[in-house]
Amino acid sequence: MTAAAKTTPGLASQLVNGILSIKPLANLAKSQARKMMIERAQRIGVHWREEVQALRERDLSAEMAKVQNPQISYPDYYLRSFHAYDKGDLCWEAATEAEVAARTVHATIWPNAGAQGDAMLRKSYHDILQASLPVAPRAIADLGCSVGMSTFALQDVYPEAKLTGVDLSPYFLAIANLRSQERNADITWRHARAESTGLPAASFDLVSIFLMCHELPQAATVEIFREARRLLRPNGHIAIMDMNPKAEAYVKMPPYILTLLKSTEPYMDEYFALDIERALLGAGFEKPVITPNSHRHRTIIAKVN
Repeated sequence: MTAAAKTTPGLASQLVNGILSIKPLANLAKSQARKMMIERAQRIGVHWREEVQALRERDLSAEMAKVQNPQISYPDYYLRSFHAYDKGDLCWEAATEAEVAARTVHATIWPNAGAQGDAMLRKSYHDILQASLPVAPRAIADLGCSVGMSTFALQDVYPEAKLTGVDLSPYFLAIANLRSQERNADITWRHARAESTGLPAASFDLVSIFLMCHELPQAATVEIFREARRLLRPNGHIAIMDMNPKAEAYVKMPPYILTLLKSTEPYMDEYFALDIERALLGAGFEKPVITPNSHRHRTIIAKVN
């Protein structure tokens, strides 16, 4: 069974894709997107430049050495430009700006939320998660954990659980490791592909995927769902929080904003066309429950079949 959709992007998306195929225009769009984000950060009280500078003054290379797997082979899809960074997630710039970027991007989800929008988004996900799981998980794998924000948030909700954060960027994991030491948090960080984590089979009660699927080609998403099924114990669950392609906010998004968004998200068309329910069923899960948790996001929870 395949979940890959063959749908053709709409006229607006085709126009945007045409613009982004012209490198100077694509670079301009990325530059504008970044400028808008930093300006928004200043307006809402996120001290972007100061926080990033403070991180860059730390011995991050030493932290990377603690978590990096030198045997990693990076898939081609991961070597593309992401989020206006030419090297994608494989650079210090992306890693040191991840925390301030999350607080800035999510500031507009709810009116007047400001810098608290990110915490509110995570809470909306966890509220659904707690209401859906019959028993608190004892072991949680956080796939695509980035700099650990999603992992730490899960630990706050499930303080008795053993947490493992998995990410493909050693730069992000270096920040995660630094933050876990600051928090005195007992978390295992693993530098690995989410498609092939190398973790023991049937060793987790919950696999959480927070804002990762929209950054993947469909084929990788399907592989990750299969890996999640392998990792889960009987009666375990997969939980996914991500953009909601059916949300009115995206359906009616102005072409200019859509251009800026797509300039930083190269796989957004593939994600929006993915039949995620079919992909989960094909990976060995029961029919998922899909619940909007903001006007732009959805939470998807499925039990092992």
